[in-house]
Amino acid sequence: MTSISVRVPDEIKRKMKKLSNINWSEELREVILKIINQEENKNIAEALLSNEELRRDADSKWDSTDLIRNWRDNRYGTPSD
Repeated sequence: MTSISVRVPDEIKRKMKKLSNINWSEELREVILKIINQEENKNIAEALLSNEELRRDADSKWDSTDLIRNWRDNRYGTPSD
């Protein structure tokens, strides 16, 4: 496990020392994980919103098969009969 250092004002350190029954390392780990999860969820939510906006803007009658066929024909040549 990696160690990190956190600087806190002397007053906070004194208050933490008075509350010696609290595992401050574990509390900080939990807060860090909570923030990481919130940020990851925020990124997922933003991606979902972007995806929905793109879907909304797309023409519902558009058929991708013609485009894919065109790409394949250009890449591999037109299939011969």
